[in-house]
Amino acid sequence: MPTDREIPLTRSNRGWLSAPEQRLIAWIAPGLPRWMSPDFLTALGFAASVVAFAAYALAPGNPAWLWVVNAALVVNWFGDSLDGAVARRRGIERPRYGFFLDQSIDVLSQFLFAVGLGLSGFVSMEIAAVGLATYFMMTAQSLLRAEVSRTFHLASAGFGLTEVRCLFLAVNVAFYLKPPEPFDIAGVRLGYGDLLGMAWIIANLGLYAVGMVRELGQLARDEPPAGKDF
Repeated sequence: MPTDREIPLTRSNRGWLSAPEQRLIAWIAPGLPRWMSPDFLTALGFAASVVAFAAYALAPGNPAWLWVVNAALVVNWFGDSLDGAVARRRGIERPRYGFFLDQSIDVLSQFLFAVGLGLSGFVSMEIAAVGLATYFMMTAQSLLRAEVSRTFHLASAGFGLTEVRCLFLAVNVAFYLKPPEPFDIAGVRLGYGDLLGMAWIIANLGLYAVGMVRELGQLARDEPPAGKDF
């Protein structure tokens, strides 16, 4: 009987945009030149996150840099979403290497986006940091679920990285059109960007709790106690 680690890891993407995204990837991947290797695409996606970080940091003096952030988000999606598809299409996939590299780069990219957002001033650094922490909680939970179920879930409640990128695209446009102006709430000065960040934090914490309870319930059914101690 195979052990858990001998069971292949499968991917599940139930994001709201997964269907059109997969059609787009299937259309783009065959036309990419051979020199665009999976590792090159991964590096391209990470380079875009560095550009987004720098553009966010420059945005306080000139909000037009937010358009550079949005362009970098599109390039980040391109590299991050196509690296695995290209590897599978060309028959050169390395499942463990690719999984480890992809998740490691995603964590670094998320860190850069969050710190850059905090430096932009559109969201306070404190809220950006807590928001990043709760997103890392969701990432950790996804990896834990992959370990115990051998299914790597790319989205939670319909939200995966692609949906999050689209959310950031929309929020950046809002920041450009109407930069957040701080106002007082119970003696605390907040902008609407901070309120959006707080909503993000609450949503992540709620999803984490619901996901934990559901997975524990499933595991309890799959692994009932062998006996009771008296």
